[in-house]
Amino acid sequence: MSKPTHTEVADGDDESGPDLPSKSQLKRESTALQDLGEALVALPADRLKRLDLPDNLRIAVNEARRITAHGALRRQYQYIGKVMRNIDPAPIRAQLEVFAGKSRAHKAWLHGLERWRDRLLADGNALGELLAEHPDVDIQQIRTLIRNAIREREQSKPPRAFRELFQILRELRPEPSLELDGPDEDADDSDDEDDDNP
Repeated sequence: MSKPTHTEVADGDDESGPDLPSKSQLKRESTALQDLGEALVALPADRLKRLDLPDNLRIAVNEARRITAHGALRRQYQYIGKVMRNIDPAPIRAQLEVFAGKSRAHKAWLHGLERWRDRLLADGNALGELLAEHPDVDIQQIRTLIRNAIREREQSKPPRAFRELFQILRELRPEPSLELDGPDEDADDSDDEDDDNP
């Protein structure tokens, strides 16, 4: 009747050990879910409404938004993490990334707009291409902004016209894949008008 040695105990644990995650791994996953819950609580109300969340999670997040005491808020974050263990957090993370502007498609869209702005400032033919794509654009306003942006750059002034030009391009070329904002009714109407006019 000797005590089991360390290797005997370890051998007995090998049967069920590899299938179960370690305590540290469980803690990391729990902390990640709590952090995701904190991000949900920090969202503006209009964005939170657009997220597709289960009812129990939405209630827990709304409750956390009302709590002001630090200890109670910490416990509520832990509860949100517990609720999130029963759902797949990947779609929520993806939606938050879109809101944060971290998605690759969003970044590519912004870089495309910046390239267009740079082309407009460097190449006179780019304005003709923009006018061909958007014949209803105010060409006088665009020309003035281009001229002012070039002057601002030469005189090392704040880039006011440079930013305005970007905002106009942003309106002319809306983000193609931003699904969470819902369908853009104005874009649908303009497509219908283009179909009517050959």
